[in-house]
Amino acid sequence: MRIAIASDHAALALKSALVEYLLSAGHDVSDLGPHDESSVDYPDYGYKLAAAVADGTAERGIALCGSGIGISIAVNRNPAARAALVSEPLSARLAREHNDANVIAMGARLIGIEMAKACLDAFLTTEFGGERHQRRVDKLSNPNTTKEPS
Repeated sequence: MRIAIASDHAALALKSALVEYLLSAGHDVSDLGPHDESSVDYPDYGYKLAAAVADGTAERGIALCGSGIGISIAVNRNPAARAALVSEPLSARLAREHNDANVIAMGARLIGIEMAKACLDAFLTTEFGGERHQRRVDKLSNPNTTKEPS
Protein backbone atom coordinates (compact mmCIF):
# COMPACT_ATOMS: atom_id res chain seq x y z
CA MET A 1 0.00 0.00 0.00
CA ARG A 2 1.17 3.58 -0.69
CA ILE A 3 1.31 5.37 2.64
CA ALA A 4 2.33 8.96 3.41
CA ILE A 5 3.48 9.87 6.90
CA ALA A 6 4.13 13.27 8.45
CA SER A 7 4.71 14.65 11.93
CA ASP A 8 5.99 17.58 13.86
CA HIS A 9 9.24 17.65 15.85
CA ALA A 10 7.55 16.15 18.95
CA ALA A 11 6.67 12.98 17.06
CA LEU A 12 9.90 12.50 15.09
CA ALA A 13 11.01 9.40 17.02
CA LEU A 14 7.59 7.73 16.68
CA LYS A 15 7.49 8.59 12.98
CA SER A 16 10.91 7.03 12.41
CA ALA A 17 9.89 3.83 14.21
CA LEU A 18 6.65 3.58 12.22
CA VAL A 19 8.39 4.22 8.89
CA GLU A 20 10.76 1.33 9.64
CA TYR A 21 7.82 -0.88 10.69
CA LEU A 22 5.84 -0.09 7.53
CA LEU A 23 8.82 -0.62 5.21
CA SER A 24 9.53 -3.99 6.84
CA ALA A 25 5.90 -4.95 6.14
CA GLY A 26 6.39 -4.18 2.44
CA HIS A 27 4.54 -0.87 2.19
CA ASP A 28 5.60 1.97 -0.10
CA VAL A 29 6.19 4.79 2.38
CA SER A 30 6.57 8.48 1.62
CA ASP A 31 8.06 10.32 4.61
CA LEU A 32 6.88 13.93 4.23
CA GLY A 33 8.98 15.15 7.14
CA PRO A 34 10.29 16.64 9.17
CA HIS A 35 13.67 14.96 9.07
CA ASP A 36 15.35 16.47 12.13
CA GLU A 37 14.32 17.71 15.57
CA SER A 38 14.16 21.41 14.65
CA SER A 39 10.94 23.02 15.82
CA VAL A 40 8.28 23.01 13.07
CA ASP A 41 4.59 23.87 12.81
CA TYR A 42 2.33 20.81 12.64
CA PRO A 43 -0.24 22.48 10.32
CA ASP A 44 2.37 22.69 7.53
CA TYR A 45 2.91 18.94 7.68
CA GLY A 46 -0.78 18.15 8.18
CA TYR A 47 -1.69 20.11 5.05
CA LYS A 48 1.08 18.40 3.08
CA LEU A 49 -0.14 14.96 4.20
CA ALA A 50 -3.76 15.76 3.37
CA ALA A 51 -2.75 16.91 -0.10
CA ALA A 52 -0.89 13.63 -0.74
CA VAL A 53 -3.99 11.63 0.20
CA ALA A 54 -6.34 13.95 -1.70
CA ASP A 55 -4.36 13.81 -4.95
CA GLY A 56 -3.90 10.02 -4.79
CA THR A 57 -0.15 10.07 -4.22
CA ALA A 58 -0.92 8.05 -1.07
CA GLU A 59 -3.76 5.63 -0.44
CA ARG A 60 -3.59 6.23 3.31
CA GLY A 61 -1.90 8.71 5.62
CA ILE A 62 -0.42 8.74 9.09
CA ALA A 63 -0.37 12.05 10.97
CA LEU A 64 1.62 12.45 14.19
CA CYS A 65 2.25 15.26 16.62
CA GLY A 66 2.63 15.52 20.38
CA SER A 67 -1.05 14.96 21.12
CA GLY A 68 -2.31 14.07 17.64
CA ILE A 69 -4.98 16.72 18.01
CA GLY A 70 -3.43 19.66 16.17
CA ILE A 71 -2.22 17.71 13.15
CA SER A 72 -5.58 15.90 12.83
CA ILE A 73 -7.36 19.27 12.75
CA ALA A 74 -4.97 20.45 10.03
CA VAL A 75 -5.48 17.30 7.94
CA ASN A 76 -9.26 17.57 8.23
CA ARG A 77 -9.23 21.04 6.66
CA ASN A 78 -8.92 19.24 3.31
CA PRO A 79 -12.39 17.94 2.32
CA ALA A 80 -10.87 14.84 0.70
CA ALA A 81 -9.17 13.80 3.94
CA ARG A 82 -10.89 12.00 6.77
CA ALA A 83 -8.46 11.87 9.69
CA ALA A 84 -9.33 10.01 12.88
CA LEU A 85 -7.41 10.52 16.10
CA VAL A 86 -6.96 7.12 17.73
CA SER A 87 -5.15 5.69 20.74
CA GLU A 88 -6.08 2.02 20.56
CA PRO A 89 -6.85 -0.56 17.83
CA LEU A 90 -10.65 -0.65 18.20
CA SER A 91 -10.94 3.05 17.36
CA ALA A 92 -8.60 2.56 14.41
CA ARG A 93 -10.73 -0.33 13.11
CA LEU A 94 -14.00 1.56 13.56
CA ALA A 95 -12.56 4.67 11.89
CA ARG A 96 -12.00 2.59 8.76
CA GLU A 97 -15.11 0.41 8.97
CA HIS A 98 -17.65 3.14 9.75
CA ASN A 99 -16.03 6.39 8.58
CA ASP A 100 -13.78 5.29 5.71
CA ALA A 101 -10.97 7.24 7.40
CA ASN A 102 -8.02 7.61 5.05
CA VAL A 103 -5.70 9.17 7.63
CA ILE A 104 -4.91 7.96 11.12
CA ALA A 105 -3.64 10.47 13.68
CA MET A 106 -1.83 9.62 16.90
CA GLY A 107 -0.16 11.54 19.70
CA ALA A 108 3.48 10.64 20.29
CA ARG A 109 3.33 11.88 23.88
CA LEU A 110 0.27 9.75 24.59
CA ILE A 111 0.85 6.43 22.83
CA GLY A 112 3.73 3.97 22.90
CA ILE A 113 5.37 2.50 19.83
CA GLU A 114 3.82 -0.95 20.23
CA MET A 115 0.31 0.47 20.67
CA ALA A 116 0.87 2.74 17.66
CA LYS A 117 1.87 -0.32 15.60
CA ALA A 118 -1.28 -2.16 16.76
CA CYS A 119 -3.39 0.85 15.73
CA LEU A 120 -1.68 0.93 12.34
CA ASP A 121 -2.29 -2.78 11.80
CA ALA A 122 -6.00 -2.34 12.52
CA PHE A 123 -6.21 0.76 10.33
CA LEU A 124 -4.40 -0.79 7.36
CA THR A 125 -6.20 -4.15 7.38
CA THR A 126 -9.79 -2.99 7.92
CA GLU A 127 -12.02 -2.37 4.92
CA PHE A 128 -14.75 0.24 4.80
CA GLY A 129 -18.14 -1.29 5.67
CA GLY A 130 -20.01 0.69 3.00
CA GLU A 131 -23.80 0.33 2.85
CA ARG A 132 -25.45 2.35 5.63
CA HIS A 133 -22.16 4.08 6.43
CA GLN A 134 -21.69 5.40 2.88
CA ARG A 135 -24.50 7.93 3.21
CA ARG A 136 -22.81 9.40 6.28
CA VAL A 137 -19.36 9.45 4.72
CA ASP A 138 -20.79 11.25 1.68
CA LYS A 139 -22.07 13.96 4.02
CA LEU A 140 -18.58 14.42 5.46
CA SER A 141 -17.30 15.42 2.03
CA ASN A 142 -20.38 17.42 1.07
CA PRO A 143 -22.00 19.04 4.12
CA ASN A 144 -24.59 20.76 1.91
CA THR A 145 -26.43 17.43 1.69
CA THR A 146 -27.07 17.21 5.41
CA LYS A 147 -30.56 17.49 6.81
CA GLU A 148 -31.45 19.08 10.09
CA PRO A 149 -32.34 16.39 12.64
CA SER A 150 -36.08 16.05 13.31
